[in-house]
Amino acid sequence: MINKKCFLLLMLFMFFLRGVVSAQNIRVAAAANLQSVIEVLQKDFKQRTGITIEPVIGSSGKLVAQISNGAPFDVFLSADVDFPETLLKNGFALKKPVVYARGSLIICSAQNIAFDNWERLLMTAKIKKIAIANPAIAPYGKAAELLLQNKGVLGEIKSKIVYGESISQVNTYITTQAVEVGFTTQSFIKDAEGKSVVYYKVIDAKYYEPILQGMVILRHGAGNADAEKFYQYILGPYARKIFQTYGYLASQDKK
Repeated sequence: MINKKCFLLLMLFMFFLRGVVSAQNIRVAAAANLQSVIEVLQKDFKQRTGITIEPVIGSSGKLVAQISNGAPFDVFLSADVDFPETLLKNGFALKKPVVYARGSLIICSAQNIAFDNWERLLMTAKIKKIAIANPAIAPYGKAAELLLQNKGVLGEIKSKIVYGESISQVNTYITTQAVEVGFTTQSFIKDAEGKSVVYYKVIDAKYYEPILQGMVILRHGAGNADAEKFYQYILGPYARKIFQTYGYLASQDKK
């Protein structure tokens, strides 16, 4: 028979174990274009709630493949809505995705290039390599390809295009001058502050489909109150202000 002292020690251990389990980090799959902003969101959320998130960064398409193969993520922040919709359709998400931000596409270079007539510039001998993210797995790459197609220059410059596996790789190509120009997210300008000098032009959004970034709570996060808190935080005013600082628009904002 367990004596009183042992019983108290056992109860204390069980209480401690329950606390450890409940304090597990929230695993967040985040699109590559969020690489810098997610760090700020992570710190702000922790400060306001005491809850820690563990972000894993990658192209939206690759993250979907990982989730579909059993990766234990609780929340998915995609660079589009289509990938979260696919997860919902296949039973990996709990409910319909919500748009938490709208992205903007820019043309960018580490060289002091005038982008007033960038379409013509891309076809000159001065520009030898142009970086875009892989359109099959990266929504910003898909937007860039559609832009070039709508501008009527895709066929002319296709041999110059270098595909990055994510928008982060495109940004690296730009800052290291592995390419003369690249198409990336406007948030990259905030990322580059104090690190790299870049020159850019914001692309008129009428030339590509709106980049609506969708979020879902995943099946692994079902019943996780902390995951729900993070989900609501991303849709709230504190996160919205941070997104705006990085060049994003809230879903209800207008260009």
